[in-house]
Amino acid sequence: MSSLAASRAPRLHEPATATRIVDGAEACIRRYGLRRVSMSEVAVAAGVSRASVYNHFADRDAVVAAVLHRAAERFVASSEPTVRRRRTLAGQVAEAALFIRAHRGDPDHTVTPGGEELLATLLTVQTDGLIARWIDFWLPFLADAERRGEIRTDIDHRQAAEWIVRIMLSLAVMPSASVDLDNPAAVRAFVTEFIVRGFAP
Repeated sequence: MSSLAASRAPRLHEPATATRIVDGAEACIRRYGLRRVSMSEVAVAAGVSRASVYNHFADRDAVVAAVLHRAAERFVASSEPTVRRRRTLAGQVAEAALFIRAHRGDPDHTVTPGGEELLATLLTVQTDGLIARWIDFWLPFLADAERRGEIRTDIDHRQAAEWIVRIMLSLAVMPSASVDLDNPAAVRAFVTEFIVRGFAP
């Protein structure tokens, strides 16, 4: 291959520009925080021009939203293997709540200086996006539960999924006056008794 042809060939191992920008923005957010990062700093971190950043993202808020969306996707995806190990909807919901509590402070799930929890960040900056993503996550679990006869056939799965997400997030981020939320058995019993039983036939 000639040097000219080689220069025109796609670089298969070089990430797409948009991905590089989001990578750079995440690095900047981890270093400076959500509100101090600038488009110029993102461009430098991504190794692209400032104009290139604006070609892919309308403004700074759009870049930050992309970083948080990807972080939320990463968090949800990382919980799926643990959730799928349970064979009932109650077990799956309880496992998701326990997973969140156990992994809230993991470095892989922080995006701001000092390791601020991803959930705290997402819930204050991008609540709608996080809830929508988790609603989609629960839809197939609800469909499976309906096929197993665990939930009524007249339940709106999307509304049920939103109920699960909202309660699950409260279990993860709010203290409890009556349940030991760090005790897996207590969480599973609580979920079965008060969260999922209302869906049953």
